[in-house]
Amino acid sequence: MCTLVLAWQVFEDAPIAVAANRDELLDRPSEPPSVVGEAPRVVAPRDAEAGGTWFGYNEHGLLVAITNRWVDLEGERSRGLLVRDALDHESAEAAARFVEQSVEEAEYAGFNLLVADASAAIFFEWHGQLRVRNFAQGVHVVVNVGADGTFFVPEGREEAGEEQAVNALRVDEALQPEPGEAADEWLERAASVVRDHEYGVCVHREDLNFGTRSSSLLLLGDDGTAVYRYADGPPCETAYEPADVT
Repeated sequence: MCTLVLAWQVFEDAPIAVAANRDELLDRPSEPPSVVGEAPRVVAPRDAEAGGTWFGYNEHGLLVAITNRWVDLEGERSRGLLVRDALDHESAEAAARFVEQSVEEAEYAGFNLLVADASAAIFFEWHGQLRVRNFAQGVHVVVNVGADGTFFVPEGREEAGEEQAVNALRVDEALQPEPGEAADEWLERAASVVRDHEYGVCVHREDLNFGTRSSSLLLLGDDGTAVYRYADGPPCETAYEPADVT
C-alpha cells in the first residue's frame, strides 16, 4: 500500500503541502529525486525498473502523485510512466485532460492519481473505468482503497482493506490544521504521523519482501518554488534529507 496526505489551499505560503510514503517490493530498484526533465523542469524520484515515478513536481507548481489501487486489473503500461508524462504539463487542468486521454489509449493496472496546483486538485480512481472528483480546500488522505472516507473493500483482501481505511481516517483526524499553524509546522507533524507505526502507514513486511521504501515531504508554491525533503528508506528509521536537485 501507499499513503498520500495533501493539505491543499490550507496555508498561504504553500498551497500544496504533502507527505507521501511509497510502499513497494524491497528488491525493486529505485533512484532518489533528481531533475528528470528540463522543459518543463521536473523533479522526481525514479523507478529504475520501469523508468517512471510515483511522485513529482514541476516548475509550474504542478504536483502529480499516484498509489496503486487494490483491484484485479492488468496493465501493459507502467503507471509510473503516466505520472512522468503528466508532469510535462503546465497546470493541473491540462494534466487531468492528459490522464483522461491516456486511459483511453493505453492499458493500466488500477490506480489512484492526484494532480494538483494552486488552482485545482483533481483526484482520479481507475478500476477499468475512470472516476474523477475535485478536492476541496483542506486535508486529504489517499490510500490504496480510496480517499477521504470513500473507500471500497478489495476482493480477497477484505481485512487489509478495512484496516487501511481505518488507518486513513485516523491519519486524517491527526493532521487537521491547528489554529495559526504554518505550512512547515504542519509538515513536521505529518512527518511524525507517516513514520509512526501507531497509524499503520509505515509498513514492514519482510516476510512478503514488501514495505515502505521511501517517504517524501514537499511544500510547493504557486510560482513553482519548492522545499522537498526525501527519506530514502522507511521514515521510521531513515532521516529526511533535502533533495539534491541542483
